[in-house]
Amino acid sequence: MVNILEEVTKLIPDKEKSGITESYFEGANIVLYTKNKDFFLDNNGIIRDIVDKVKKRIELRADPSILLDQDESRIVIEKLLSEEAGVTNIIFDPQRSVVVIEVKKPGLAIGKSGALLKEIKKKILWVPIIKRTPALKSVIIENIRNVLYENNDYRKKFLNKVGKRIYEGYTRERKHEWVRVSFLGGAREVGRSCLLLQTQESRILMDCGINVAAPESEAYPYLDAPEFKLEDIDAIIATHAHIDHIAMIPLLYKYGYTGPTYATEPVRDIMALLCLDYIEIAQKEGKKVPYSSTDIKNMVKHTICLEYEEVSDITPDVRLTLYNSGHAIGAAMAHLHIGEGLHNLLYTSDLNFENTNLLAPAETRFPRLETCIMEGTYGGSDDKTTTRLESEQKLIEVIKETTAKNGKVLMPILGVGRSQEIMLIIERIIREGKIEKMPIYIQGMVWDVTAIHTAYPDFFNMKVKKQIFHQDNNPFLSEVFKKVGSQKEMEQVISEKGPCIIMATSGMMTGGSSVEYFKKLADNKNNSLIFTCYQGEGSLGRRLEHGDKQINLGGMDRPEVISVKMEVYSIKGFSGHSNREQLMNFIYRLEPKPKKVIIVHGESSKCLDLASSIHKLNKIETNAPKNLEVIRLK
Repeated sequence: MVNILEEVTKLIPDKEKSGITESYFEGANIVLYTKNKDFFLDNNGIIRDIVDKVKKRIELRADPSILLDQDESRIVIEKLLSEEAGVTNIIFDPQRSVVVIEVKKPGLAIGKSGALLKEIKKKILWVPIIKRTPALKSVIIENIRNVLYENNDYRKKFLNKVGKRIYEGYTRERKHEWVRVSFLGGAREVGRSCLLLQTQESRILMDCGINVAAPESEAYPYLDAPEFKLEDIDAIIATHAHIDHIAMIPLLYKYGYTGPTYATEPVRDIMALLCLDYIEIAQKEGKKVPYSSTDIKNMVKHTICLEYEEVSDITPDVRLTLYNSGHAIGAAMAHLHIGEGLHNLLYTSDLNFENTNLLAPAETRFPRLETCIMEGTYGGSDDKTTTRLESEQKLIEVIKETTAKNGKVLMPILGVGRSQEIMLIIERIIREGKIEKMPIYIQGMVWDVTAIHTAYPDFFNMKVKKQIFHQDNNPFLSEVFKKVGSQKEMEQVISEKGPCIIMATSGMMTGGSSVEYFKKLADNKNNSLIFTCYQGEGSLGRRLEHGDKQINLGGMDRPEVISVKMEVYSIKGFSGHSNREQLMNFIYRLEPKPKKVIIVHGESSKCLDLASSIHKLNKIETNAPKNLEVIRLK
């Protein structure tokens, strides 16, 4: 495979006629550049036949020398696309002969069966890529796209380097074939998820997060473990954009990692936003800031985005496919095909096996499967199960009771996933008249994440997609939602008379605006606090959930005691995690059936309980490892 570029060009029948000038890797994909306009527009199936022979994705692009001038190309694009399509930006990437066209309505820009795209390509020779303009302005998406285009020359070289590593063949001595996983965080605990997959050839890190509720000594993954050597890491997989899974990835780039991070597009965007928010909160609270915005930009530059169910080689002996996990927008389970059929591993990360108000349930069908590493957050036999419908009724009840007292409802929420589902529910129950119309104040970072959601509606379930695409009704654009972007606006919300709902991060109240609101609202018995997400051990949220009425937010030397008079509720049924019954059902419905199931991401008792139950019911080998344990899979 080391000379695959040469092999591909040899398979082209007439080298002179084809006009091939260059061949490059773009990660696992192969890109050919041609000076022959006719061959570029119609190669008579030659490229398709080569793809069938080499079983790799190959793309043909025009050599930069024959591209239409950028200004002229812009005029052509604007003439061809209707005003209704809503062109908002046209960005040229001359290094790759690609033009990105940002529009409000992608379907109208693509045309029936891609007719408009073909016409654009024919007239300007650039390869057009259509991107959806977020319905809400997203500064982070604009910044990410700017970072990518400002560094397009570097990106081209980087992607070529990744491809060379994938296709160079085996570089390490192969005495015996083996596969093993080291658990560097998130084993028998919730937080700092980090797994290291090792084969005789590859070293792949799956997630690298932080436990924000833990003391510093227990907050970070065990990156000092003897088997972890940063210089040996071939790839990182970021399954989803939650702090406990991705917060430490920029740190690896700070320390010298220059390889790829694989993720879906929405995960890349939200991951960058959350990491920026994480260091901003740390700075405000005088805590240690592990990396800078430069390191986050570096992570973005090195991120390779994959679609769900897109198969991609990531090392010489590992093939990655991301599948919907149902947990949050773009959140993925990582299926790894190792060797030539040597072993197939599914790392579910966080999963939800339920059709939520926003997302479809986790996928259960895979080509092959021997080992499943699965979360156990709510896997204990004593975990109470509450349906989404029951939770919605409870939410309506609490809001009605609070507003009847002219009080305010504070909802500390996760910035990603839970908050957007709650927004959908509240918008609907107001529209249906189940609660009175009132302002729903959205704290800054949640608003930014919601804006990113509006750029990727294709990741939503069919019901929400139908509402957006066919009924032209985007619930996130409802007038009831009000953005809170400054300290002054926050103070106005607190002092404002009349009922309202405030949605603010962090969900565990380990920092951020939810704590600031809490300080001002806690001593009023007419107000309510509603938790809808998991409250980690040691967090302020866990203490309030357990009924603490006197909270010291200062130190022993400078105490800041808050008297809690507001009502505190915990509504569990909106979780982005599966409950015990759903986890058991997920394993039962997996096709094919795994031979081994490993439980992580849960408190010790829950992981052990779930592992035991799966073993008894399914006669499958199970394990609930501790941090720093290593399990041989093959």
